[in-house]
Amino acid sequence: MKLPPILTVQQMDMIFPDSNGGLHAVKNISFEVCPQEFLCVVGPSGCGKSTLLRVLANLLNPTSGKVAFAGGEPRIGMVFQDSNLMPWRSALENITLPLELEGIDIDEAHARAQNLIDLVGLNGFEDNLPRDLSGGMAHRVALARSLVHDPDILLLDEPFASLDALTRERMGAELLRIWQTHQKTVIMVTHSISEALFLADRVLVLTQRPGSIKLDLEVDLPRPRTEEMLYTPKFGAMAKKLKEAIE
Repeated sequence: MKLPPILTVQQMDMIFPDSNGGLHAVKNISFEVCPQEFLCVVGPSGCGKSTLLRVLANLLNPTSGKVAFAGGEPRIGMVFQDSNLMPWRSALENITLPLELEGIDIDEAHARAQNLIDLVGLNGFEDNLPRDLSGGMAHRVALARSLVHDPDILLLDEPFASLDALTRERMGAELLRIWQTHQKTVIMVTHSISEALFLADRVLVLTQRPGSIKLDLEVDLPRPRTEEMLYTPKFGAMAKKLKEAIE
């Protein structure tokens, strides 16, 4: 039985003022996301994917249209392309930062952060500064930081784009494991068709700017996902459909 949507976007437009009458980033976007759903957004460069994510994170106010969350204002966690860790704080201290800003007791904050360090596989690196972490480790810290305040929705803006192919693949598998453990609602922007299909329940394809939804594809692959699925005819057919929609 399908659950009622946790997020509803209706006819949303985003126009940035400029000297030429405004840059139309996204246009007439409408979609819904159900609780615990994993949604990926793909499309050509500059089509408004990151803009859409920032509107959902309430970092930007849409020019028109509606963004509604079930039950009022949700708790949102966001991971950007760069890990954006504070260089003078240890891995543990970076993860506890959102809780400190909320005034959570430091012992409780450390306990919650340690649970997430265990979850993302960073045991033994709690006291390391960001300069002493690999790119993959830094993104694990950023992911743990986004989860530490138990968000209702997790927004990911190409979080693995700066990683090498092998590390990116491992982080994708790690993200799936964490998602299956926490059962969060996830919306992720990516440029990778295979990454989107491997991770998501649905994939939205945006057009060239101004971005609008060209395709809403259900990824009908069983879970848990395995690497072998990437080489099946079904996976190949869906990848072809997404590629054609993007082009």
